[in-house]
Order: sequence, then C-alpha cells, then structure tokens
Amino acid sequence: MKDTLIYSKFRLNFKGNLREFSQPLVMGILNVTPDSFYESSRHNDIESLLEQAKMMINEGADILDIGGYSSRPGASFVNKQDELKRVIPAIKAIHKMFPETILSIDTFRAEVAQEAIEAGASMINDISGGQQDDNIFSVAAEFSVPYILMHMRGTPENMQDDTQYTDLIIDLNKYFSERIKLAKARGVHDIIIDPGFGFSKTLDQNYSLLHELEDLSLLGKPVLVGLSRKSMIYKKLGIKPEESLNGTTALNSIALTKGASILRVHDVAEARQVINLLKI
Repeated sequence: MKDTLIYSKFRLNFKGNLREFSQPLVMGILNVTPDSFYESSRHNDIESLLEQAKMMINEGADILDIGGYSSRPGASFVNKQDELKRVIPAIKAIHKMFPETILSIDTFRAEVAQEAIEAGASMINDISGGQQDDNIFSVAAEFSVPYILMHMRGTPENMQDDTQYTDLIIDLNKYFSERIKLAKARGVHDIIIDPGFGFSKTLDQNYSLLHELEDLSLLGKPVLVGLSRKSMIYKKLGIKPEESLNGTTALNSIALTKGASILRVHDVAEARQVINLLKI
C-alpha cells in the first residue's frame, strides 16, 4: 500500500522484531483499575480480562494496552506497589495465552515499565511524556521497544487546571519537538506521539485539536489518537459514556482522514470497521 496525503506507512521495532505497517492500527484498552471513567472497561479478575483480550484480538486488535492507574480527570493517586500488583499478573496471563499479540504497558513509571516488559509487554504508553519519570526513556532504549509520548500538563489529579495556550497546535508541536529530542538523546528510536485528547484541554480545545490534527504530521512520527467514549463526546451530546460509541466512531473517522496511525479504543470491532471502510 502506497503512502497517501493522509497516511504513511511506518515501521516499529518490538524487542528486535522490526515490523512494517501499511494501514492504521487498533489498540484495545484493557484497564485493571477500579475507577476508570468507562465502567465496562474495568477488569479486576484475570478470567474476565482474558475473555476481553480474546474478544479484542478476534475483533482485530493489533495491540492491547494494559493500565493499572486511571488517568481520568481528578483520578486518585495510585502508589507504585499497587500499580505493579494490578498490571504484572495481567500482562503475564495475557502474554502466556496470546504470545504473538503486541502488549503495551500504560504507565509513566520507569520501574513499572521495565517489570511489564520483562513480563511480556513490548511497548510503553506514557501519558506524561517522560515528565514524571524520565528514566522511562532509558527503559524504552534498553529493551528496544516503541515509546508512546503523550501531551499532558501536570498529573491526572490537576491536569485540567492548566489549559491556557498561546496557540494549541503550535504549542503542541513545540512540546513534541522538545520531548522527542530528549527521548532520542536517551536512545529511544521508535516514538509515537499522542496529542492527549481530554488531557489539559477544554472541550472546545479538543475539537480544535481534532480538526487541526494533520498539522502534527510535520513531526514525522506516527500519531496515536485516543478519543474513545471520552467526555468531549458525551458532555457535548448530553449523554453517558455507555452511549458514546456512535460519537466515538464519528470522531475516529475524522482522525483517520487527518493522518492518525493508531486508534486507541474500547470497542475494537467498530474501529476496525472504520479503517476497512475508509481504506486508508
């Protein structure tokens, strides 16, 4: 498949295994938390987690993203020991049952990332972009895994207190340029950027970002988009997260036409259908 104006092929190195992707990927969300904003995404026992993982893989998930620290606005602090207790058994179990599936660890802590990779993960998804623990860059470099670098100010507890920008897209491009340079200096080669919908952004800013998403292509990195059932959908429509699948599909369609390389979603089948229908 040839590159187009809205999508480019990309390669990623997973622990020495170089893979090329010719169409956008679907990342399925697996939360081992008691307080993620979308209740149906929570899995607090291994059996239900494995059932959900199996369903997502059968529906076309390329990556499964496992997180043990809710990043919803105002989320409570989780200590490192509790995060490890949540994610490591989950990753071990999924990796044992589905050894060929790419597993991503959703964490901003270097120690959690390292133990997760040793347990079977081969990708790091860091909502802080290395700002909370810059040793995470060294972990990504040491194990040769792709690193997802997201934009957020502060922490989940206080991120919505800092939403002032001179120009959102210009500020994001500057942020990513600086963080990418730092990550590369620490030896990270495979970097994916995530503009952080819902993180340190107002509802209107989220939509401005979506409609200008293609401007992030100047950075030359694959772009991950996480819009699934977020408040920018259900608050705007006056509905609940459980009723936000249609809105998610609509916004994912826009994101794909503006160059998104990875869709991070709760609903894998629907995301895969969007990709297949648009034939990006």
